[in-house]
Amino acid sequence: MQPFATVEDLVTLWRPLKGEEATRAPQLLLVVSDSLREEAHKVQKDLDTMVATRPSFATVVKSVTVDVVARTLMTSTEQEPMTQFSEGAMGYSVSGSYLVPGGGLFIKDSELRRLGLKKQRYGVIDFYGEN
Repeated sequence: MQPFATVEDLVTLWRPLKGEEATRAPQLLLVVSDSLREEAHKVQKDLDTMVATRPSFATVVKSVTVDVVARTLMTSTEQEPMTQFSEGAMGYSVSGSYLVPGGGLFIKDSELRRLGLKKQRYGVIDFYGEN
């Protein structure tokens, strides 16, 4: 199956790719696209059919694919990149937040919601039963 975005889409929507990123990008696009297909399959939806029938939805799927691939490419393969970092001095204080804790491919819930694959659930639990 074809990925939902191309390397050209990645360059256009994100930024020009550097050496190693250009080699990894085509495979990541395939992996992310198939991961999104599997997420859709879990909720009994066919992402390819939805993309084929609605061009506006195809653009959203492309955007989500590029976002996930870009985030994965920003994740260093040698060390964990930090999105937030602070230092101290004489008190020896250092703290930070990692971009993707644990590394690897990560699809956020907000991205799945954009695709309609995750919805808010609601329900009531009756602890006391009926009388």
